Amino acid sequence: MGELRSVESADGSVIGFEVVGAGPPMVLVHGGTADRSRWAPVLPRLAERFTVHVLDRRGRGLSTAEAGDYHIEREGEDVAAVVEAAGRDVYLVAHSYGALCALEAALVSTAIGRMTLYEPPMSTGEHRVVPPDTLDRLRVVAAGDDAEGILETFFREVIEVSTADIEAMRGTPIWLARLAAAHTIGRELDSVEAFDSSDRLSRIGIPVRLLLGTESPGYFRPAAELIARRLPRADIAPLYGQDHLAIDRDPEQLTAAVFAFAS
Repeated sequence: MGELRSVESADGSVIGFEVVGAGPPMVLVHGGTADRSRWAPVLPRLAERFTVHVLDRRGRGLSTAEAGDYHIEREGEDVAAVVEAAGRDVYLVAHSYGALCALEAALVSTAIGRMTLYEPPMSTGEHRVVPPDTLDRLRVVAAGDDAEGILETFFREVIEVSTADIEAMRGTPIWLARLAAAHTIGRELDSVEAFDSSDRLSRIGIPVRLLLGTESPGYFRPAAELIARRLPRADIAPLYGQDHLAIDRDPEQLTAAVFAFAS
């Protein structure tokens, strides 16, 4: 384990993070139903080249001291606070919902030098991240305080993970971390559906690379393409043979992609 630190976000929430490695500053932002342990498969390699700041997003892990009502803009301020604690010209790497938080952070922080965003989820036209009936089912399950049911519904119907893969995760440390964060799924899915992908994103002038698995659910590509069009200096790179879980399935390819955009 690295050094544990914390910062106070703009709304007074306390955001905790772990610092490991040596080199230029990097901040990692995990996605939904997770905490900072999500990065464990790639963290040792990243820490060989960077001083890595691995945050727990609000509502979990080291960051349960939330202040005020939830909004994705507050998450952007959280990420920005950690980035500014990390230094200047920070390399920000984010996965899934964390990539949307990273976009919000880049709108308010000048300390970010570049970003790699692995499959930010966003509905575009007929390509819906969360069909209304799935969202309704998740709300019903959440009302019953059934963390296992929330996770299973999310994995099967939102990111299209097989039953075999879900069973393989069950009981592992990662699964337990996801159970602890299950209460955040509903608010984050609501934010996905309401995410503002307007021309405001054109204010993000830093280099941005969007990573896209060649086997990922179909809604990720149009989302990446739309975001890339909005950003002045963005491109899209493939993760060959991978889906939304390349952190687990092919950490070497993912790490190589992150390093390739490092300079």
